[in-house]
Order: sequence, then structure tokens, then C-alpha cells
Amino acid sequence: MHKTLLFTIALFAFLSVNAQDEETAIRATLQNYLDGSSYSNLEQITSAFYPEADLFLSKKDQELWVLSPQEYADLFKNREHGKFNGRVGKILSIDQSHNIALAKASIEIPSRKMTFIDIFLLKKLQGEWKIISKAATLLPE
Repeated sequence: MHKTLLFTIALFAFLSVNAQDEETAIRATLQNYLDGSSYSNLEQITSAFYPEADLFLSKKDQELWVLSPQEYADLFKNREHGKFNGRVGKILSIDQSHNIALAKASIEIPSRKMTFIDIFLLKKLQGEWKIISKAATLLPE
């Protein structure tokens, strides 16, 4: 009985630590995207994504605007690399199950009075978490 209890406690501790490590890795991927888009770092933006990911975005007068990670990163190429561009990103939630995760973040651009909500689908590929899809909406003022 004593050995079973110790094994159960050890297993629970291992699973708990492993889950925390996975969330930390997911947060790091999301933060790469957030920081890259806040500081116009194209390489940092694309590093967060699976290269063939689709980004479903909001654009004025266009119901659905679909870009690749590279096309999205290119939106920042004419901004000063490494300089804060006014985008403030915050991770709101993460829900992870084995090798997939769903995450939500807010992106605020105070100077333009804009707030976006981004929903991310992530998958662990070759030991690394990557965003495989992203959808964004612009909240009404």
C-alpha cells in the first residue's frame, strides 16, 4: 500500500511538472509572435509559426483576409526593426491537451484605439510548439 501511494504521488508530481513545462514552452512560442509583432522583428514572428500555417485576419471591407506567416511578417518590414511600434500583446488563456493547444491573446494598439482578439491553434512538432493556425478579429469600439 505504501509503495502504491508513493508511486501515485511521484506520478502526479511528474505529470504536473511536465504540464507546467509544456505550458511554458507554449507561452514562449506565443511570446515570440507577440514580441516579434510589437518590435517589427520578422524572423521572430515567422519562428513562432509552422511555415504552412494559415492566418485568418480582419481587414476593412474584406470579410476574410488569409495570409501565410511570411506574408504576415512582411506587413512589418517597413517599420524600424527592434523599435516598439505600439502593439501591446497579452496572453489571455491556454488550453493544452497532449500535443495540441488552443490559446487566446489580446493585441491592443492604443494610438489607433484598436483591440484585436487572436485565437491560436498550436501543435507540438518535432519537439517544438508551433502556431499552425491563427484567427483574429477587431473588436468594435
